[in-house]
Amino acid sequence: MVVPAERGYYRFVVLFFNCMLTFGSYFCFDIPSVLQDQFQGNLTCNGTQPNGTHRNGSTGCVEGLGMTPEQYNLLYAIYAWTNALVVILAGFLIDKLGNRFGLFLFSFLTVLGSSIFALGSHFKGTPYLLPLMLTGRLLFGSGNGSLTIVQNRITAFWFRGKELALAFGLTLSFSRLGSVLNFFLTQRFEEHFGIQWTLWGGTILCVLGFCSAVTVSVLDKMGMKQLGLDGAIQEESKKVRVQDIRQLPLRYWLLVLTIMFFYNGVFPFVADASKFIQDKYPGYDQQTASYIAGAVYDSSLVLSAIVGILIDYVGMRGILAVLCAVLTLPVFALLAFTFVPPLVSTLWLGVTYSFAAASMWPSIPLVVPQATLGTAMGLATSVQMIGIGLSNLIVGRILGTKSSESKIPLWRWQQMMIFMLANTIGCIVTSVSLNIVDKKQGGTLNKTSKRRPQAEPESRDEADRTPILNDEDDRSSIN
Repeated sequence: MVVPAERGYYRFVVLFFNCMLTFGSYFCFDIPSVLQDQFQGNLTCNGTQPNGTHRNGSTGCVEGLGMTPEQYNLLYAIYAWTNALVVILAGFLIDKLGNRFGLFLFSFLTVLGSSIFALGSHFKGTPYLLPLMLTGRLLFGSGNGSLTIVQNRITAFWFRGKELALAFGLTLSFSRLGSVLNFFLTQRFEEHFGIQWTLWGGTILCVLGFCSAVTVSVLDKMGMKQLGLDGAIQEESKKVRVQDIRQLPLRYWLLVLTIMFFYNGVFPFVADASKFIQDKYPGYDQQTASYIAGAVYDSSLVLSAIVGILIDYVGMRGILAVLCAVLTLPVFALLAFTFVPPLVSTLWLGVTYSFAAASMWPSIPLVVPQATLGTAMGLATSVQMIGIGLSNLIVGRILGTKSSESKIPLWRWQQMMIFMLANTIGCIVTSVSLNIVDKKQGGTLNKTSKRRPQAEPESRDEADRTPILNDEDDRSSIN
């Protein structure tokens, strides 16, 4: 029996499989964060267990891949840089060639990249380890960042003018479920099976994402045909040009910078949080530290859908962006200068991150035309990843380059937190500017779709050329 695409629940079926696209890739993304000790561990401990990793209880030696802190952070930086370069082209190609092209290509790249990354771990102690693992992260980053653009584009189409923030929140929740399960399960899995099989397990989860991509493609194609929109959208896609970037409004660019500065304080912190907790706070082993670091994503998993419903109802996306940045300032101050239990800070950061993600990213479809949404998402992701990549490099420099330092000095960690604070202040500046510009152009970001009349625009293909929430001022500012 074919489910009619006109029925309300059809879009939620699409949403479910769309959410599953990035579940496995988000699990894979932060595996190095959980196993940072193993990635930076010694090649051997007393010459035992050459193919596994273990902690020598008498000496505190951790057997692993022998990376330096700088090389470890480079794994995250190369992921971010690849996103920055690829997602612009990916967004444009998605707008030109359609969602289904992007689903197959980019989900395949996540599988290929995670496979090469896992393969590289078998070459520890050789010159091939770092090049293979960096190549794997490069391909993985090419696929995962671009796959998120397709995911957001599909969500924006099926939920525009409806439960948009809720849909984005649920998408984030599923992605973060992968991250949360990584922080809870990866350490235990590695203890039993070693780092190589742990990385291959992440690859298997990426295969699950590829299967979801196939399902979403079928559902999206069927739904488009039933709604009679497949041909119209293809015609609009043919009109998309690189020059359309010049039509993106000022508030779009301010929104992009706000996203970049906020994420500069979240992702680089989570990447090093497990080791930071072990180094600064007494009594935390690696597994406990991983749980606490993962609390950022735990909060996001629990809150994202609820926050999405709230934002759909009250709007105020621009104001929430400012509040998220302001309320994040105390997090890094506590971590830098106090010994307040780290769980307080990671849970706090998780709450502000949930509100930021559910208010900032769904704001992009509100200020750009639907036909260029992929390009706009690609540019936003590119700028975000350039910032994160530079932040990872800077953090790697701050923390040092010697793997022999089993415990990084506290003053280095303080410098890292001050750098996180600086990014948060940058986010406050750009988000305030965003609200000022948005107010002059109609205040779109601080409106709510629930207050609009429920009538659809003149036609669906006209909606493809205009933002989701629009008025005469908004159209004149974009076109």
